[in-house]
Amino acid sequence: MEITVYSLLIILGCGLVTWLPRVIPFVLVRKIRIPDIVLRFLTYVPLCILTALFVQSLLIAREGQLPQINYEYLYASIPTILVAVITKNLMWIVIAGIISMSAIRYFLY
Repeated sequence: MEITVYSLLIILGCGLVTWLPRVIPFVLVRKIRIPDIVLRFLTYVPLCILTALFVQSLLIAREGQLPQINYEYLYASIPTILVAVITKNLMWIVIAGIISMSAIRYFLY
């Protein structure tokens, strides 16, 4: 497969556009002091993003209808949430989610 200069420039440009927004905040944060209230607010951002992704996977959206519950994911999330509350360990949470999802798909579907 031959790569042209144009294709190489597109790939490098996409890489730069992807890389810059991830690096610039770290450079700026080193130079300024962020107020404590902003830091406290920012600690909730990952939790909000994960919650949005979690709820989005639990609901099935169809045009012109109310969202329906994806019961397969709901059943798998129950033991996963229990492990999360008990252990607060990301590795155990992921393992519990994988095992519960595979068990549900094997035994129920």
